[in-house]
Amino acid sequence: MKRLAAFASPRRLLRRIARARRGIAATEFAMVAPMFIMMIIGIFDLGQMAYGLAVLNGAVQKAARDSSLETANTLYADTMVKAQVQGIFPGATFRSTRTSYYDFVDIGRPERWNDANNDGDCNNNESYVDENANGQWDADIGLDGNGGANDVVVYRFTVRYKPVFAIPFMPEQWNQRSLTSTAIRKNQPFANQEGYGSGAGTCS
Repeated sequence: MKRLAAFASPRRLLRRIARARRGIAATEFAMVAPMFIMMIIGIFDLGQMAYGLAVLNGAVQKAARDSSLETANTLYADTMVKAQVQGIFPGATFRSTRTSYYDFVDIGRPERWNDANNDGDCNNNESYVDENANGQWDADIGLDGNGGANDVVVYRFTVRYKPVFAIPFMPEQWNQRSLTSTAIRKNQPFANQEGYGSGAGTCS
């Protein structure tokens, strides 16, 4: 009868529920743990990316400086960059490019041409100056490679990797990523610099 009377009083029933703490900790942990684990793994993921990018930037700057010397060995420079970052990004793939220009102001500019139709492209028998002497008009005057004395070189190094720390429940973050670092250096004046060509051509 006493037990029935206790349950019959709403106030006493609420008090009994408030005092019943058994299993609350486990329930709270089950609710919070997934978010906590996602946050921790996300921090590790961002940490790997930030640290790897910092190391990549430092290695690329050094490789660019070393490649500006007369005794430059670009293959060795690229290998050095790979060695610096491959421990941070296991299984990563690497790609490097070097594009040389006569001067800093030439970076990314097209070869000179008579843009008669003002469409921003060389076509319709428009004439151009083959400044880089490769026999065709180029929207970017730069040449592949490390250039020569006094040339300005744009060195780009790209790392493609899959994240080590896969954030749970976020498969879109598991895809391959890429990080790119760029350094621009002027080669040392170890010889006379070759100027641009003056040959003419016509765009089809």
